[in-house]
Amino acid sequence: MVINERESRHEHVLNIARQMMTAARTAPKGKGIDIVECAMITGEELETLADTMIKMVEEHGMKFFLRDAENIRHAECVVIIGTRRQAQGLNCGHCGYSLCSARPDVVPCAINTLDVGIAIGSACAMAADLRVDTRVMFSAGLASQRLGFLPGCNTVFAIPVSASSKNPFFDRKPKETAGK
Repeated sequence: MVINERESRHEHVLNIARQMMTAARTAPKGKGIDIVECAMITGEELETLADTMIKMVEEHGMKFFLRDAENIRHAECVVIIGTRRQAQGLNCGHCGYSLCSARPDVVPCAINTLDVGIAIGSACAMAADLRVDTRVMFSAGLASQRLGFLPGCNTVFAIPVSASSKNPFFDRKPKETAGK
């Protein structure tokens, strides 16, 4: 039997994305409390994600969402990582409030934000070890949060994954309008 790499690449990338989610899950967490959630976006949902990112430009004017949406269309899949909002009760003041009880619900606990960052780092390290291309995207994370892909989570980031002859997330040119 001969298995051409081009025929097995997609499933291989999906398996790497699964390993990235495991790396995020096993990353250290503040106070040892696991509030991290991970998911993989594939297929038609990738188009939905990209379309949502384009629509969001009309609301806020951040044109880099257009470029990032095009990157999503070139990805084999996207790993999303977020945290459920939960104050860790340290009264550390990193969120800007001296007491956790003084922090408004709309302000995330700084420990939650650190946890998502460490999980992203672990996931990207796994991807690098396995030689696939990735890029951490605030834009696609925000759109996936809007789409409810990680219910109950805030501070969501997205990591598109690709295994092609050239990294589609590297030499990125800005897009000024949708469809160009």
